[in-house]
Amino acid sequence: MIATKFLVSFFSRAKDVVMPARPPVHFFSKKSFVLDLYHGQLDYAEHIRQDSEITMFFLYAPWCGRSIMARSEIEEVANRLSDQVLFVAINCWWHQGTCRKQKHFYYFPVINLYHKSFGPIEYKGPLTAAYIEKFVRRVMSPLLYIPSLAKLRNFLSHYEPGVLGYFEFNASPQPPGYLTFFSSALHSLQKDYVETIRFGVITDRKLAKEISLTNPGTVYLHRNLNSSLVYPDKERNFTAANICNWALDNRESQLHWLRPHGGKSLLLDNELKKGPALFIFIPYNPLSEIHPLLDEIADLILKYNRCTQSLAIEDDNEQQKHKIQSELLSSSDTSSNVEETFRTFSCCNTVVLPQWYQLSKVHNVCELCVNQTMDIKPSKARLPLCNFLEITAALNSFYLKEHIFMGFMSRVKECSNFLSFYSPFNHYTACCQTVHRESISSMLNLENTNFAFASHWKNPLKNSPNIVPHIEEKRFINSTYHNGGGGINGLRCRTNKTLNLYLLDSNLSWFYAERLGATTGVSFRKTFATIVDMKEETHFILDQSQPLLTSNLEAFIQNFSKVYSPLQRHLVGDTSYHVSQQQLITEVTSSTFSHIVLEMKKDVLLLYYTSWCGFCASLNHLFLRLTQLLATDSIIVARINIAHNDLPWEFMVDRVPTILLFPQNRKDQSVKYPDDKQITLSNLLKFILHHATLPSTTSCTPSSCPEHYLQYKDDHISYLEREILRLRTEIEVLHKAQHQLAGQISEAKRDVRMLKEQKHRLEQHNNALEIHKGQLQALYEQKTREVGTLADKLKELAIASERLLSENALLKILMASLEAKGKLNPVPEEEGGSLALDDGSRPVLEKKCCY
Repeated sequence: MIATKFLVSFFSRAKDVVMPARPPVHFFSKKSFVLDLYHGQLDYAEHIRQDSEITMFFLYAPWCGRSIMARSEIEEVANRLSDQVLFVAINCWWHQGTCRKQKHFYYFPVINLYHKSFGPIEYKGPLTAAYIEKFVRRVMSPLLYIPSLAKLRNFLSHYEPGVLGYFEFNASPQPPGYLTFFSSALHSLQKDYVETIRFGVITDRKLAKEISLTNPGTVYLHRNLNSSLVYPDKERNFTAANICNWALDNRESQLHWLRPHGGKSLLLDNELKKGPALFIFIPYNPLSEIHPLLDEIADLILKYNRCTQSLAIEDDNEQQKHKIQSELLSSSDTSSNVEETFRTFSCCNTVVLPQWYQLSKVHNVCELCVNQTMDIKPSKARLPLCNFLEITAALNSFYLKEHIFMGFMSRVKECSNFLSFYSPFNHYTACCQTVHRESISSMLNLENTNFAFASHWKNPLKNSPNIVPHIEEKRFINSTYHNGGGGINGLRCRTNKTLNLYLLDSNLSWFYAERLGATTGVSFRKTFATIVDMKEETHFILDQSQPLLTSNLEAFIQNFSKVYSPLQRHLVGDTSYHVSQQQLITEVTSSTFSHIVLEMKKDVLLLYYTSWCGFCASLNHLFLRLTQLLATDSIIVARINIAHNDLPWEFMVDRVPTILLFPQNRKDQSVKYPDDKQITLSNLLKFILHHATLPSTTSCTPSSCPEHYLQYKDDHISYLEREILRLRTEIEVLHKAQHQLAGQISEAKRDVRMLKEQKHRLEQHNNALEIHKGQLQALYEQKTREVGTLADKLKELAIASERLLSENALLKILMASLEAKGKLNPVPEEEGGSLALDDGSRPVLEKKCCY
């Protein structure tokens, strides 16, 4: 009962012990341009947001480290944009605030932007002032006004995808569809914050014609590799969400930015699984209007992904286009049809058909052009190109009918139109002509040559007999054609070693660059390029002594794309270890592996370990003991941390710990310590003595033995003698310890026997107590029953005594009344009776009873 009352009283006072939460304080300074609602007044924030055009909500928790880190960045942005944007910070952790009651976040801080009634637009980018300010400015001005042709070219040549809308502001201040297009730009910021899409608006009719836009209210998506698109307003509703989804689904992103947040993530792993990846680290300032290095890289990526070349690639090639067109019109009987179809051509490729190349010197050359039926093809602002799939689909259909051009012999061009059943295009046109091999060399010097020969393996200019139709590695003979096939142009489709190109901001992710091999000596540049192929386990880096120029990147990509790449695999090594003569176990790194393990004429016992391997750490004392037992000049005991040091494939292992022995004269015949054997000192010694090439112990005459061996033998014998003496001393110490341990064991046995006897006595005593307890329990129950019986009898006696007392009281009253009456009326008494009253109230004589 006492314990129960104590517990009840303890828990009843528990609420009084809990300390109430401390009231919140200002997270931002009172002088800051950020309105700090540190009590979590979300309702008040929503109220004041209605009066501002652009509002930023910074939802934070006072204890969150990321919130504390982002506080200064938000203040920096607010200092510059406070006159245009309302900055509100809300404490969403205070339990009494409306923000905590209405919102439930899994992370902090949360940055939401509102554009009038549109929002929230959550920002998930880096928590730096430059990136936050760029996003805020993008929300402030989601549409860019394009007033001139120069602005238009600049907009289309930007590395980000672009969407243009043509609206006329003549009749009304806001033409139909403009607000919808404006909202679609905000929708794109709400869906994707990394690879954003730039939205622009054109109001000039002449400027809109530069990209073939004639109808107001038209939305145009610009693409560099594939044909540009016009929003199909007849097939899809003209809504902001539909325009945004259409632009995101059909966009063509040349630059893929990776922004790891620094925590545990599968971002890089998911990208590396797609294939070989080129990571380019450059310093990026989001607020800068000019990015010359980024523009060069974007141009390089565009050339690398441009798989086909068009007859009209640049404005400078317009004259060449008309020259080829006039030649085709003059050499064909169906000139009117060719002229009509040629105007729609934007994707052409030249193929060479193998025509009796073993018996004669005649080839049929065909110019294959695909008739594209896409939405629009801008004339000046963006010149048409085709992708690799279009021309490949046409070639597949053309090869099925190439027998038509195999047998004809004509020195003039003959053109034919074919239906393409294997591609999504209406038809393609093939213009073929017979060319003699002798004329090939003479055609090289002609300025107006209209064909480019394709070769599968070798250069076609060397009169190779193995000429077959092939789209890859085509060589443009005409110097007026843009970018020959021998460079970076279209390399993505001319090799099986396709690269995925990614950009990382070195100001944010330089840690990854250092992990990939960037040295700290050139870290001030903050530029680095590396190729990582996770499938082949290869890793190449661009020479950091050279500046990060497009020419160096081109050579780097071309060398990787070759079948037998001349690039040397980069091995990431740990440079924190320094070789010391006092070390018993030699620490091996990637840079010292070849010198210590492979080049030295000694047996090397190498342990592969990692810092996170607990069993590897338990082997350190064994290897230290092993180095003390073995002669240090005959064998090297070493180890390597494979978590920090890369090795060539033939020297890597698939598990840790792993022990390899590299014999002295047989480095290529390394022996692995058996996995089924326990790693002990004796087993290691047996393994080394069985496989190592230790000096022979056979006796030899001093004349036949070399001096260095005699010296080595003497040193080795003296070393063994010292070791034997030391072992004997240790054995004596062990014997003494054994005797002491035996005495302690005998004493422990006596104690155990005494404890057993004491335990037995205690068990007997416990049994006796249990029996006595049972007897007492039975006696207690018996006495309890007797006490109950006595209590019942006492209750009966009490009831009987009460009844007798009541009767005695009545008798006394009656006797008193009779005595009183007798005194008033004396009556003679008769023998054996008494005087009583009859029914007529007369005294009657009754007999007395004697008791």
